[in-house]
Amino acid sequence: MSKKEAEATEKIKSYLEQQNRPYSVNDIFMNLHKEVGKTAVQKCLDKLVANGSVKEKTYGKQKVYVIDQEQFPALDEQKLKKMDMQLVELNQTIKESEKECVEVEAKLRNLNSSLTTEEASKRVTQLDEEVSKLQQRLSDLQENQVMVSKEEKDKISKANEEMVKQWRKRRRMARDMLDAILEGYPHPKKHLFEEIGIETDEDVGVNLPKT
Repeated sequence: MSKKEAEATEKIKSYLEQQNRPYSVNDIFMNLHKEVGKTAVQKCLDKLVANGSVKEKTYGKQKVYVIDQEQFPALDEQKLKKMDMQLVELNQTIKESEKECVEVEAKLRNLNSSLTTEEASKRVTQLDEEVSKLQQRLSDLQENQVMVSKEEKDKISKANEEMVKQWRKRRRMARDMLDAILEGYPHPKKHLFEEIGIETDEDVGVNLPKT
């Protein structure tokens, strides 16, 4: 074995010992940042399997490699229980930290969406100016309002009555024509209205004034 191959083999063995978990050839190739070629990785693993340092397992079409567990000392049951308790505590700490993080992010979003003191002050000034302009406009309208004479009011009322009369007359004529058509029409009234594009007063939200 050349010096380069020996160094690559030792690098892969050291990596598997540190991680102590199964990896495929491609995993090791990528995790070592391609420092060792993929073909070379396979050759090194074959050597390690041959000398018993690494175990090879086949899952379907894929092979995975893990460091021989016999080289590690037997685990102490008390230590395992202690580690399990520490793991539970750490998981609880993580959950609490995640909850705090969510709350802080919510507060931050709320602060970012709120106006600063300077922005709020400017907005108040703008609103005060708008209110002042509207009050002035209202005052001008009240001072310059034009009174309508009785003759003009009567004229407007008469014209309105005539328009309402024509409205009622034309609506009655339209209804009579539609009723005549519907006598021989094979579909409901709504279908006819949709077909010829008729809108009623109700469709457009208006009501005929009462006399």
